[in-house]
Amino acid sequence: MLINFYKRALLCILLVSPACIMVQAQTDIDGDMMAKKTLCLNAMYSYGSWTNYWEGTLKRDNQNLGRVSTQMAGVMMAYGLYKNVTILAGLPYVQTHATAGTLHGQKGLQDVNLWIKWKAYQASIGRGTFSVFAAGGLTFPSTNYIADFLPLSIGLHSTNLSGRLIADYGIGKFFVTVSGTYTYRNNITIDRTAYYTTELHNTNEVQMPDMAMEQLRAGYRSKWLRIEAVADNMNTLGGFDIRRNDMPFPSNKMNSTDAGLFVKYTFKKLPALSLSADGSYVITGRNVGQTTMFGAGVSYVLDFNHKKNSK
Repeated sequence: MLINFYKRALLCILLVSPACIMVQAQTDIDGDMMAKKTLCLNAMYSYGSWTNYWEGTLKRDNQNLGRVSTQMAGVMMAYGLYKNVTILAGLPYVQTHATAGTLHGQKGLQDVNLWIKWKAYQASIGRGTFSVFAAGGLTFPSTNYIADFLPLSIGLHSTNLSGRLIADYGIGKFFVTVSGTYTYRNNITIDRTAYYTTELHNTNEVQMPDMAMEQLRAGYRSKWLRIEAVADNMNTLGGFDIRRNDMPFPSNKMNSTDAGLFVKYTFKKLPALSLSADGSYVITGRNVGQTTMFGAGVSYVLDFNHKKNSK
């Protein structure tokens, strides 16, 4: 169940999580919907780490950090409000760590994620079925964690509004899904009265650039087995590069392209229960870490439809 808002919950942690493609069943970014009055509960875990990162366009390492890692444990739900409307919610717990240097990792609850997904159109085209979905999302911090401590912050503490369009085409058990997302990010405040980006700012308010993301998913999906190849491209619409040998900053430009694989298995003798696993790798980026990520999850579906007994 769920995926990508947890990916975004982590990819906002500069240099740590652009590769976090989280495990899912029905999500805010795929071509599926929950049946009416059914609830999918999901628990998941992921681990991502990097030693090399891009400082602007320069790829390098940092001996003062060693290997930087992020662990995330999340709980989520997806509920079929109507046949063509699904609501999704989740909250991750994040912990960061660096193997070298004096910086201490952070841990705690990160951002609340709320999404609503609408199946707007469906038609038969050729031998397959074409569907269009629209989704809207709200993300906001659940605790007063520190944003200005990258790359070991657990998030950026920004309130975000997202809009997304999804197109899905399936022939038999094979499918292709493409999507595009625009995210507005609210400004944040930090614990200092002045800071420098490309110029001096005598304020504690940081202007956060908006973001855009495109995703391509393709593979095999059946009632019992799902195998997907996933590619993501993320671009920050503004921001600036990390200065040479400087710490990253919340409003840096963060671009990345990553590729991954997702597998989900549903038990035939217990069809409400599913297990899933996934992995991904950042191929190229700007002001992000070259992250390798692995994740796993378990989901269970509850059906609240009341079936009438018939003679």
